[in-house]
Amino acid sequence: MTEFANLTPQQLALLQQVRTFADDVVAPAAPEWDRNRAFGRDAIGAAAKLGLTGLQVPVAMGGLGHSFSCKAQVTDIVAGADFGFAMSLINTQNVAYKLSRDASPEVAQRYIPALLSGDRLGSTALTEPHAGSDFAAITTLATPNVDGWSVTGKKAWIINTVASDIMVLYAQTEAGSGGAGIAAFLIDGTRDGFVRSDRFEMTAQHTIGAGGFELRDYQIRHDELLQPAGEAFKVALRDINGARIYVAAMCCGMVDAALQVAANYGRNRKTFGRRLGEHQGWRWTLGEADVDLSAARQMVGHASGMIDRNEDAQFAAAKTKIFATRMAERHLPALAQLMGAEGLQDKHPFGRHLIGARIAGFVDGSTEMLLERLTGTYAREAKR
Repeated sequence: MTEFANLTPQQLALLQQVRTFADDVVAPAAPEWDRNRAFGRDAIGAAAKLGLTGLQVPVAMGGLGHSFSCKAQVTDIVAGADFGFAMSLINTQNVAYKLSRDASPEVAQRYIPALLSGDRLGSTALTEPHAGSDFAAITTLATPNVDGWSVTGKKAWIINTVASDIMVLYAQTEAGSGGAGIAAFLIDGTRDGFVRSDRFEMTAQHTIGAGGFELRDYQIRHDELLQPAGEAFKVALRDINGARIYVAAMCCGMVDAALQVAANYGRNRKTFGRRLGEHQGWRWTLGEADVDLSAARQMVGHASGMIDRNEDAQFAAAKTKIFATRMAERHLPALAQLMGAEGLQDKHPFGRHLIGARIAGFVDGSTEMLLERLTGTYAREAKR
């Protein structure tokens, strides 16, 4: 794996531990998780022991305090074993990090330790049944009262919701106000008024734990406001830039894993008296994937560095996600084709990774929405 950025010796040592964890824990379990439509809950605990649920959480609060670039490389490695599990793991980390950054000390101390240990899982709840990439269209409503807020509404397609109960909720504070009225809150799924929906049954990648929930007059305390209206929408969009980059990194991990499996197969399988890898046309498919994988990782590294330097990564993140998801959707089927019928066995990652790449094209802004955002600049410049 090509390094995305210069990392500290401690971070490099962590990546080696993550590779071992992905190879020894996640990859062997992933086919069975998928076969049984299971959520990889037990492996979250093992990841927590490595500190992966607190990658960016400050050391003073029990985390590892590592950079975004380090997080991107961790997601690359873990997604190579299973995309859904990588998404599940990183979403718990994200909630712990957001609380360390934005919550009051009392609220942070109340919830972060359970996230770091893996005893409780985290989710970020933006999407609703009628509002996905159009984040400003959410209608879950938080109404102020003497004790804080009363919240009513439904959320859908939320990662980890089959098991999570510490959630960052985005809700409207004034109906019809768009992004300007959205605030961010912490909600605790063990309280009255939180009703979990059934898990969304998917074709594969059940380890993503996607589901929904409903809030029925759920009571939020004053100190559980993370960002007020007017600020939360801007912070969420900034955080989504980071999500687009690590999703791109996950696409790199999936293609890398598929490339290695196919290459190993080609070194051993013989056809017409020669190893597959000796056939020129067969090798070219590997080479095409390798070239695009290197380009995608360079884009991830560049965009990750922008996040670390606190620069505006909006366009870099969008371009990186578009390129990496398309790269995965192009090369994963081609690499699977190199394996022939052998690639259909569930011990190989091709089927799971193909669905993972498709999910990557939807989450944190669809490819179409990102293209519209990028090309909008051309339309504005044309009017000048």
